[in-house]
Amino acid sequence: MTAHDQPMTAERWQMQFTSSAKCVALVRKQVGRALGSWGYDTDAIDRTLLVCSELATNAVQHGHRPGYLFEVRMTATGTTCLVEVSDASPVPPRPLAAGMDDEHGRGLQLVAALAEETGHHSRRPLGKTVWARLLLDAPKEEADA
Repeated sequence: MTAHDQPMTAERWQMQFTSSAKCVALVRKQVGRALGSWGYDTDAIDRTLLVCSELATNAVQHGHRPGYLFEVRMTATGTTCLVEVSDASPVPPRPLAAGMDDEHGRGLQLVAALAEETGHHSRRPLGKTVWARLLLDAPKEEADA
């Protein structure tokens, strides 16, 4: 059996966060640490961090409900990384039409531009999950195989 014939192992990470703006920086730190330990390069980490940051910011700004946490999950398998952010609001995400001078309203458009695929679904018993699937270069360990 060659290295290419072996099934890929999925790397998984998840963590819950307090629904506050200061936790978005913690999301970036923890996600970057996980991706780095899995062998992904700086470009892959930066793109994934940006997607996670935008989705986490939306969870805090639009999905906040007092007393509830939001959760970030990643599943990476070779060149694919699925990012999922769940919050307590059942309201689905909707892109805004931001004007030239607006400082907000481009997050979902940015996520869509960086991801291969995006979507959302309701979450039981409460809330929703917004997800993005990114295509990344193979992690260093796998690329060296």
